[in-house]
Amino acid sequence: MERLSDRLLSWASLIDEQTIAQARTSSQMPFIHPHLALMPDAHLGLGATVGSVIPTRGAIMPAAVGVDIGCGMIAVRTPFTRADLTGRDLGDLRRRIERAVPLSAGHANRRITATAAPRIAELERLAAEAGFDPAARAKGWRLQLGSLGSGNHFIEVSVDETDALWMFLHSGSRGVGNRIAQHHIAIAQRICRDARIDLPNRDLAYLEEGSGEFAQYIRELRWAQRFALLNREEMMDRVAEQLGGFLGTEVEELERINCHHNFTESEVHFGERVWVSRKGAILADAGRPGLIPGSMGTASYIVEGKGNALSLNSSPHGAGREYSRSAARRTFTREQLREAMAGIEYRDTDAFLDEIPQAYKPIDRVMTDADDLVTVRHTLRQLVNVKGD
Repeated sequence: MERLSDRLLSWASLIDEQTIAQARTSSQMPFIHPHLALMPDAHLGLGATVGSVIPTRGAIMPAAVGVDIGCGMIAVRTPFTRADLTGRDLGDLRRRIERAVPLSAGHANRRITATAAPRIAELERLAAEAGFDPAARAKGWRLQLGSLGSGNHFIEVSVDETDALWMFLHSGSRGVGNRIAQHHIAIAQRICRDARIDLPNRDLAYLEEGSGEFAQYIRELRWAQRFALLNREEMMDRVAEQLGGFLGTEVEELERINCHHNFTESEVHFGERVWVSRKGAILADAGRPGLIPGSMGTASYIVEGKGNALSLNSSPHGAGREYSRSAARRTFTREQLREAMAGIEYRDTDAFLDEIPQAYKPIDRVMTDADDLVTVRHTLRQLVNVKGD
């Protein structure tokens, strides 16, 4: 860990000056308490740095939470092993999963499934309690539940160091969460503009605790976080069904872990209650299970938090980009992607060039930097990868 200033601590050994400058600007907002913590995967983001833990007293910056509210990971350990897949067509398994889960931005379900119905009913009840209509943000939100999205979201079937088979996926609150975030970011910007508050960046606009706008944001934020968690649960149930159909038997779950990495919670740190916004970071209380994915084609990790107080009980959420999506497309080739994905069943397409492993920080370096934040329980290696364009 490196103390970059009294209000900025960093666990990142691979980080550029532009990202540090962005984080330093965020750390100087008057309500940061006691300091902003940069995780090993930190990289440039919208307003606030991706891979940062931002504790605020009496205010929240909606853009510092991120636009994919509640984005995170879910993993399920099964009783199967690598041997159960030997000699089978993994392309068939991949295609089964692709048919069961809508992929890519803007894609949604055509109907509400039996497993999705009770989850949607829960979300309808929670929205009524929160005093807002999600359809005012995204009309078709119900059909979004159980859909993956695109970018770095994925579904994988992997094995750990004992050859135990895991199902693993990454997604968030989809279009409805994005619309909720954008709505409240705009409100925060308007309030700060009308109050003539001089912001170093308009995406650091904030809502003050005690205001009606703050209270409504928290209500909708918590709803979106719940949507994201249930979205992952719904997709995982579908993946389990497809894996079971592929193997000719039901899938028994031995362990399930579901955690956010774009979210806000009220917590006590250094004797004060603060709002902790983790934008690309997971909660890593002592003993808490967590998930840290690598990039496409590399290892992912099942971890346990160490409760590091200086990190505000946090850890990284993944590898962290080194190349922007456009730069990755200009730099790397489809043949390089094929080489990186050797031995892994995936959809061979130019659409995934911006997700090539070389576009990300080396995940082993990130995990070395995170040594005082988490303990690694399992290392996962991909056998099947599913992504949206």
